[in-house]
Formats: sequence, structure tokens, C-alpha cells
Amino acid sequence: MRIHRTDSNSSDFKTLVKSLDANLAEHNGEDDAFFAQFNKIDMIKNCIVVYIDETPAACGAFKELSEDTVEIKRMFTDPEFRKRGLGSSIVKELENWAKDLGYKKAVLETSKDLTNAISVYEKSGFQKIPNYGQYIGVDSSVCYGKDLK
Repeated sequence: MRIHRTDSNSSDFKTLVKSLDANLAEHNGEDDAFFAQFNKIDMIKNCIVVYIDETPAACGAFKELSEDTVEIKRMFTDPEFRKRGLGSSIVKELENWAKDLGYKKAVLETSKDLTNAISVYEKSGFQKIPNYGQYIGVDSSVCYGKDLK
């Protein structure tokens, strides 16, 4: 496994995000347009691609939410590479990168139905928080936060 820090101009990151978006469109159904508006990848400076034997297998990113907080976004593992701990590795690398840049907290949003994703976040020390920003009042969303120490 090789973890590569990049930005949203990476063709491998873009390819993985296309697969993520297709997966989410199927999962979200009618609500996909609402969520898609918050998932644009233009100009994301902090992206990660995980490679297995030089094949792009998983990705994740963060963007600044406030002066001291980042929002983890665009987490995805290709189905062929699931159950290998790649999601946890990405979360850890994103946390370390955010800490290196001086951020103190990380937050994220996911669907209540994505139990595998929730498991990764909870195992990584994230705790459920009230829905924030655009996710306030969205019943299908659950939000998590973690202090970066």
C-alpha cells in the first residue's frame, strides 16, 4: 500500500470520485442533487489516493471549514479493495496532514445507512455531533467530529 498526497487535479483522484459519485447517486436516489452540490471537487488542495500495486484503490480529502476545522470529504474505496483497512488509513493520514497544517478539529457527514463508513469513523475516534451547516435538519445525514491532538 502506498499513500499519496495530492490535490483534486489528480486524474486518479478524479477517477475514484466518479465511482464514488455513481455509488452515492444510486444510494441517495431522489436526494442526490441536494448532496451533490456540496461534493464538488474543484480546487480541493488536500486529497489522498491510496495505491495497491500501483492501482488507485481508495481516496479521501479534506477542505477547510473554518480557521481551525477541516471537513473530511470524498472518502471512497473501490469495492475490489474493501475490507483491507484502507479507509482507516486514509482517515489517519488526513488527520495527520490537517494537524501538520495547524487545524485542531475534523468533522464529516455521512449517510445514516452507510454503516461501513460509520464503523471506520467510529473506530478512528470520531464521535457523533449535531448535524452542522447544510446538514441541519437532514434526517438521512449523521455528522461526526474529532479533536485533532
